[in-house]
Amino acid sequence: MITSTSNAQIKELIRLQRKGRARDEAGVFIVEGPRMAAEIPPERIVKFYVSESYMKKQHSSTGHSFHGEVLADAVFAHVSDTKTPQGVLAVVKRKEYTLDDILGNAEGSSIHGGQKPLDGYENPRNPHILVLDNLQDPGNLGTIFRTAEAAGATGVLLSRDCVDIYNPKVIRSTMGAVFRLPFLYTDDLPGTIEELKAAGIQVYAAHLEGENAYDEEDYRSGCAFLVGNEGNGLRNEVTACADHLIRIPMQGKAESLNAAVAASVLMFEVGRQRRNK
Repeated sequence: MITSTSNAQIKELIRLQRKGRARDEAGVFIVEGPRMAAEIPPERIVKFYVSESYMKKQHSSTGHSFHGEVLADAVFAHVSDTKTPQGVLAVVKRKEYTLDDILGNAEGSSIHGGQKPLDGYENPRNPHILVLDNLQDPGNLGTIFRTAEAAGATGVLLSRDCVDIYNPKVIRSTMGAVFRLPFLYTDDLPGTIEELKAAGIQVYAAHLEGENAYDEEDYRSGCAFLVGNEGNGLRNEVTACADHLIRIPMQGKAESLNAAVAASVLMFEVGRQRRNK
């Protein structure tokens, strides 16, 4: 059992928790909690750590049991990114995706990382993609991933200046979707959007100047939605890439929706149309 915060493994864990560059260099990220840990593909686990108290009771409220390097409770609390540690922490190997994975063209690709498609999504080569431009809030990004999986999206594209998907707060917010939903950061978002269009995908941007309401368009073939920064929206050069500007009708005095909420409205409309086609 590790009882000192001066231990080399503990110092490395803290470095991985706090520094994105350290995670990038090692090609890993941190997952906490028994529920999230149970979602990790076994082949991607680098190291498991459990707290002394968790080891003694062996079962969390979710019914999962884990074995690994045991840390004294005070040491575990020291490395945890949460105020109330749940006693399970894993170092996980990253998985690299390509644009073909998001399009469903890669060998062995299918929706949700090879799992059985949801009703209405029997064609894994009918992309449903979310494109994020300079999104900055960790909670928003994690929620979008979780919702995208639930809505049947096939992948997420992110501009390089979006918040780090491997930020511990983002990982927790995804509720496991990060292990199943292909995603790709791109240095040239407009250029990558043009690649989507060349593949026959219709690109939509929610915009105040949208001609049609979002539910008046046809999303039964390949489609992608552009979602912008929480405060500034889409950059002009990204908006210009859209084939269609659409609007989400709103009542009251609200001028816009939270980025994750707007994305959810659009993605579930795709699901509704494809289930009813």
